[in-house]
Amino acid sequence: MAKLSHYGKRGEVKMVDVSAKQITTRSAVAQGFVKMKPRVLTAVRRLKNPKGNPLEIARIAGIAAAKRAAEWIPLCHPLPLTHIDVTARLCENGVELRSKVIATAQTGVEMEALVAVTAAALTVYDMCKALDKGMEITDICLLEKTGGKSGDFRRAAQARTKKPRSKTSLLRSRAR
Repeated sequence: MAKLSHYGKRGEVKMVDVSAKQITTRSAVAQGFVKMKPRVLTAVRRLKNPKGNPLEIARIAGIAAAKRAAEWIPLCHPLPLTHIDVTARLCENGVELRSKVIATAQTGVEMEALVAVTAAALTVYDMCKALDKGMEITDICLLEKTGGKSGDFRRAAQARTKKPRSKTSLLRSRAR
């Protein structure tokens, strides 16, 4: 059985020493969802939002947040990320967010991918809260990761997939 790596022998919290780990290419994909009412979805689709396009700014927020994951999470290592991709897609009952992060480093990028979708989801909420404060942020999870000593991981039953409203609602960005 695996053990928790951020604790010492007496239970004290510690940052994991990765200096002896091999540098490999690592990737992670995460997802999140913002559930919203039909009238909010209509406003987003028509770009009738008091603050502008929430999908576009959510993508940018996710990219920026992934680069700063070590500032969000105290024991997370700062990493030289080589690629960040955040997508925001209108679906039948909300916005599906996905991130993919890649780095060539001594530790994985799971936290960076999770931070990216979390920041993107929070940004969608912030951008749309004037229309509905009852939106829900749900389903934030790691879908897959590759590389490193622990090997690859793929979620057996991926979190629910939402039906997109249209192909044009998919927005992509790449940061290098």
